[in-house]
Amino acid sequence: MSPILQVHPSDDALVALRDLEAGASVTLNGQSWTLREKIPAKQKFAAHDFAVGDLVTMYGVTVGKATQPITAGALIHTHNVVHATSSFSGKQREYTWTPPDVSKWQNRTFNGFKRAHGPAGTANHWIVIPLVFCENRNLAFMREALTRSLGYGKTSPYEQFAHRLVQMQREGASRAQIEAAMLEAETSAATARVFKNIDGVKFLEHGLGCGGTRQDAQALCRLLAGYINSSNVAGATVLSLGCQHAQVSLLEQELAAFYPQMNKPLLIYEQQKSKSERDMMANAIRDTFLGLATANEQTREPCALSNLIMAVECGGSDGFSGISANPAIGHTADLLAALGGAPVLSEFPELCGVEQSLSDRCVTAALADKFVGLMRAYEGAAQACGSGFDANPSPGNIRDGLITDGIKSAGAAKKGGTSPIVDVLDYAEPIRQHGGLTLYCTPGNDVESTTALAGGGCNMMLFTTGLGTPTGNPVCPTLKISTNSDLARRMPDLIDFDTGPIITGARTVEQMGEDMLELVLATASGNYTPKAVALGQDDFLPWKRGVSL
Repeated sequence: MSPILQVHPSDDALVALRDLEAGASVTLNGQSWTLREKIPAKQKFAAHDFAVGDLVTMYGVTVGKATQPITAGALIHTHNVVHATSSFSGKQREYTWTPPDVSKWQNRTFNGFKRAHGPAGTANHWIVIPLVFCENRNLAFMREALTRSLGYGKTSPYEQFAHRLVQMQREGASRAQIEAAMLEAETSAATARVFKNIDGVKFLEHGLGCGGTRQDAQALCRLLAGYINSSNVAGATVLSLGCQHAQVSLLEQELAAFYPQMNKPLLIYEQQKSKSERDMMANAIRDTFLGLATANEQTREPCALSNLIMAVECGGSDGFSGISANPAIGHTADLLAALGGAPVLSEFPELCGVEQSLSDRCVTAALADKFVGLMRAYEGAAQACGSGFDANPSPGNIRDGLITDGIKSAGAAKKGGTSPIVDVLDYAEPIRQHGGLTLYCTPGNDVESTTALAGGGCNMMLFTTGLGTPTGNPVCPTLKISTNSDLARRMPDLIDFDTGPIITGARTVEQMGEDMLELVLATASGNYTPKAVALGQDDFLPWKRGVSL
């Protein structure tokens, strides 16, 4: 297998699949290059000479512009290339899609939790929500009161380690003996669950609800309404102070507007209308316990695969993300779309440069126009703050080969597969369309994006990473997919699935995508527990779009 890769036939930025030394000769498709300098794995080198101002192409699209002359075989990096992309407009051509063969999954089901309205869930949670940060203390009291008593708590190895250090100190151990103490890998198991059909009680702590704009309060309430309506949620407890911008009435308005058929238990407590904090908390804990007892009566049962709403996400990306994990997830997304499910692609700053191809995949011109409008408004807001989409790649991204937002975006978009785009949604809007891809406006920030995707209705999440990240979600099972096998070996506590064999040529993108779909179904049925779930990685971060007042 060649040590280099040309992702698209028109690309003039070639990828090193392993470390290549200066002076080495490499060959691909009958053409040879002598490398002018060391090209680390995941980095790119020039396929021909570039003059200042020449455009750089990768994934078949413009991803950068030369700021210095670049000789063929020389490293392409931030010292000689800056972000650049092509212009775009609305839908310009019709799109034809040939779905993959899904005959072997046609009659398959997963064991989920059927709801009275909407899709079935892949998990069964109860959530506790503060409408404003002032209630986070009471949220913490409820978490402390319920988590261990209901059998969802467990002692981490770090807490066990600290207890052992304390014991050594009390027993007179020397400083050297304490310094030599090692962390044990084990984590104590939780006690038996009181409610075996409830996967967890989740506490959605946040720092919003007041002090920002009214639009921020509305966006927060719309997001929280989505979590309450989530197919993975059996019921919710809401804590309100009373005087904040995010009023109970605003939450109820958002529920009525977007989820009028929602009939789950919704317990609401307002502190400024209560006899006392103790009285409110006693009522909230008792009523939540009774709500859990009722929700526990539901069990898993066979559900059609069309019930799956699958977020595709990336974080801690590297130079292999767009070559291995993201295309593999894209194939899984296509399989799901062909089965009537709903794959969802977000992170709009990381779609910069591929807007035209996405617009052309939209099933209507109106959807393409909505996508273009959201992209332009988002970048305009970023530029108004003195930034822009070009500032998206992180230092870790750049070190590992994603040197421009164009390169990062073209690889990130691969997660969305090739199916038609059947909907385009702004932040916190509910996901409705199945049988194709939905574009969902979120930031590139991993947790702000995953938080929004779960609030929009996703009941499963595939998350690629090349550098490693523990990110998870309180209610949406999140499978972590590594882009390279080295990461999977180094961080087995975080990684669920390794697409590194694509890089070595041992497996194809299609084979990995099919295997991933099987893991999705096992997870949706409760037969596999994602590492993020086992770690209790319940990341929740609403997007604050406005200023603070």
